[in-house]
Amino acid sequence: MADVSGEQGIPPPEGDADLIDTDYEIGQDNVTASIGPFGLDFHNPVFALAGISIMAFVFFALALPDQANAAFDWSFKFVTTKFDWFFLSAANIFVLFCLFLIVSPFGSIRLGGTDATPDYTYVGWFAMLFAAGMGIGLMFFGVSEPMSHFATSLGGTAAEGGLRTDWAPLSGAEADSDAATRLGMAATIFHWGLHPWAIYAIVALALALFSYNKGLPLTLRSAFYPLFGERVWGWTGHVIDTLAVFATLFGLATSLGFGAEQAASGLTFLYGSGDAAEGTRSLLGITYGNTEESGVADSSTLLVLLITGITAIALISVVRGLDGGVKLLSEINMGLAGLLLLFTLLVGGPIFLLTFFADSLLAYLQNLIPLSNPFGRDDTNFVQGWTAFYWAWWISWSPFVGMFIARVSRGRSVREFLICVLLIPSMVCVLWMSVFGGTAISQVVNDGYTLAKDAALELKLFYMLDQLPLATITSTIGIILVVIFFVTSSDSGSLVIDTITAGGKVDAPVTQRVFWCIFEGAVAIVLLIGGGLAALQSAVITTGLPFTLVLLVMCWAIFKGLRSERG
Repeated sequence: MADVSGEQGIPPPEGDADLIDTDYEIGQDNVTASIGPFGLDFHNPVFALAGISIMAFVFFALALPDQANAAFDWSFKFVTTKFDWFFLSAANIFVLFCLFLIVSPFGSIRLGGTDATPDYTYVGWFAMLFAAGMGIGLMFFGVSEPMSHFATSLGGTAAEGGLRTDWAPLSGAEADSDAATRLGMAATIFHWGLHPWAIYAIVALALALFSYNKGLPLTLRSAFYPLFGERVWGWTGHVIDTLAVFATLFGLATSLGFGAEQAASGLTFLYGSGDAAEGTRSLLGITYGNTEESGVADSSTLLVLLITGITAIALISVVRGLDGGVKLLSEINMGLAGLLLLFTLLVGGPIFLLTFFADSLLAYLQNLIPLSNPFGRDDTNFVQGWTAFYWAWWISWSPFVGMFIARVSRGRSVREFLICVLLIPSMVCVLWMSVFGGTAISQVVNDGYTLAKDAALELKLFYMLDQLPLATITSTIGIILVVIFFVTSSDSGSLVIDTITAGGKVDAPVTQRVFWCIFEGAVAIVLLIGGGLAALQSAVITTGLPFTLVLLVMCWAIFKGLRSERG
């Protein structure tokens, strides 16, 4: 039987559980060493494979920038154009599988054994889940995505050579602002509702089940034991875990890139000087925020300084540990996010926005099937440029978010776990997008204010808040939220990557988490300098493709694991 003692940081099951009988012990293949006061305890093949692969990718981006940019552009277009149907089909399967488990008898199985109790309250659990799972994305896309889909839907469709060239979802809603609003919100919620959370739930459930109930290491390979048996401790498992590290690091780096761009843009918008139209906009003497209006290239110095500074703050959180770091910051951030949401709701008109929320949810449900359809679509720009990228991004994030959710979800039943991870967060995302997106769209439709509509994606939030009372204060809170979300994502991401590269140990030396935290920031900086967000997005889409296959196979492994749990 696997070693599930508290010495490895994974508590043994409480009550009845179907432990897997294996001679493998957590950490048996690890290399342990001490360098002065710093300890090391890592899984040799996985740590080496992941580190070398990532460094080779980064070196390629820096040493051959032109070739790298061409490769990034080609890989992004190839994967999104050739495998868009595959991403959409897989995401549909994940949603249906989660819903099946909720209503099936498997839902009564408790993660951690029949007598296990939750380690965290609902408040603490939800706070960590949101801050680590979708924090930066909600801040970046909360206004920009509803506004983008509204604008493209309102513009209608356009074709050239028999192919559509517009970016409107489905058939658009030309010159009909009401229909464009509903379609734009439906498309936005589609990308932030059931599907992404189902992806996270699949990975989280697999990790929690096979670690807390089966006594296996808290790492991706463990979920495949029902299919591969003892081979998961060999090269089959090494490849799975290495893919997980690769996907997690670049998925996280992409989010950090979005966060850094929004923080830099927000700071320059609020506290910068100069005229962007003349190419002289700057912050602390660093040119930034001019590209959209004047075409003057922005300096990468501000992004580098921001990522470096925020990574340094994340290191403090890493050293403080899960409860003193991520949990504390997550709860602070959720409080600030709640205040910003409430302020926008009250100032933007609570009756209007709550009605808008209900109407947006209804529009989402009405358009869910056509938006989920993977075949016969003519809105190719929307499907490939938005949905396929999103699903690949969420899938790349799934080892990170899934393992983090698993770490804090012991003691929940499968049904409770899936409802809370899948359905409730989806509703909160709908509310967030409806309040911020609805306020911005109302400014366009009812007030004729178009600056938020015409601004760059990373600035739309600040232009929307600029029309509300206390704009400087709320925009500053928005920047603080982005920074703390950045910190919690970096901290929890380093925790997850360290767990995988430590062979499933959850109490490996803090030194290794510090290493991964620094490495994440360094990768984000290098790729932003070498190829910008396009480089990060290409890395995500490329790693997301093979990992989609991993998740599909994981569904069958979960089914087999739950079936054995019921005897």
